Amino acid sequence: MRGATPLLNRLCAFWRLAVHTQLLPVLESGEETLVGGQAVMEGVMMRTPHAFCTAVRRADGTLTTEQGILQRLSERRRIWKLPVLRGIGVLGQAMWLGIKALQFSTHVAIDGEQRDVAPAERLKIPAWVMWLNLGLSFVFFVAFYKFVPLLVTTRMAKAYPSLHGHILFNLVDGAIRLLLLIGFMWALSWMKDMHRLFEYHGGEHRVVFNYESGTEVTVANAQKFVTWHPRCGTSFLLVVMLLAIPIYAMLPFENFTAKLVSRVLLLPLVIGLSYEIIRFAARRRGSILATLTKPGLWLQRITTQPPSDEQTAVAIHALQGAMELERTHGGELVIA
Repeated sequence: MRGATPLLNRLCAFWRLAVHTQLLPVLESGEETLVGGQAVMEGVMMRTPHAFCTAVRRADGTLTTEQGILQRLSERRRIWKLPVLRGIGVLGQAMWLGIKALQFSTHVAIDGEQRDVAPAERLKIPAWVMWLNLGLSFVFFVAFYKFVPLLVTTRMAKAYPSLHGHILFNLVDGAIRLLLLIGFMWALSWMKDMHRLFEYHGGEHRVVFNYESGTEVTVANAQKFVTWHPRCGTSFLLVVMLLAIPIYAMLPFENFTAKLVSRVLLLPLVIGLSYEIIRFAARRRGSILATLTKPGLWLQRITTQPPSDEQTAVAIHALQGAMELERTHGGELVIA
């Protein structure tokens, strides 16, 4: 962004932030009792049950980190231990943490691109911009994955009366949602920034696999593992979309507005149930329910890419930072 006008700098920064925010559900992996993480701009955030650490590589090649203590929601209120509700709570906390990590990595990236700019003239991203960006991302999600598929299917039903049945209508509606998701991820993978983000995503998964294997966590050991993981947000989002098909088919509404509103209002329920499926599948990978996560593993061929040794090293650095805090403020770590 060097040499660009201040307005263009702001627009470019907001665009990059918006795209990364839209990918938060795809990149994050949240589980209160497990090690997980998320790729961010030129870095990785790793979390343990009671701590997190975000490691980002600066433009000059050095690493900078932000870390802190987490309190599990289930330790604050018993209600967050209940099935379905715990999934909503865990995802909410994971999204909050993901936004925090993304904000940190964005500031590091912008500072690196403005090394030749006077401190007083450097672009800063205030907190309200992050919240505005999050709000717009939610609107995009509803419009892209709820409104558009429903509108297209409704128009198709007018031309093909056989689609008026709840089951077939929702199968077509769900198929369109899946095609939009896959197409969107595939298109993003061709962008340079997103391709590097997906490489860091692959590095995060390899390091988590390395840790879960019980072997020493090193770059050489981590690079031996695959880049797709069953607890990935990509698998979670795909399960959400697959599970939504039979749930929406049970709704009695015929009116377009009622269908759209009910789909939005039922999103927390679908999220909570999807979390339970992912949680079960991660612990029993040979079970029937685990087959629901396989399409998500296939989609991770797009959202994760083989990382370089340097990118994997960033993920290890983030894990080590989180583990240091976990040892002093946490408890037992459970491996799926």
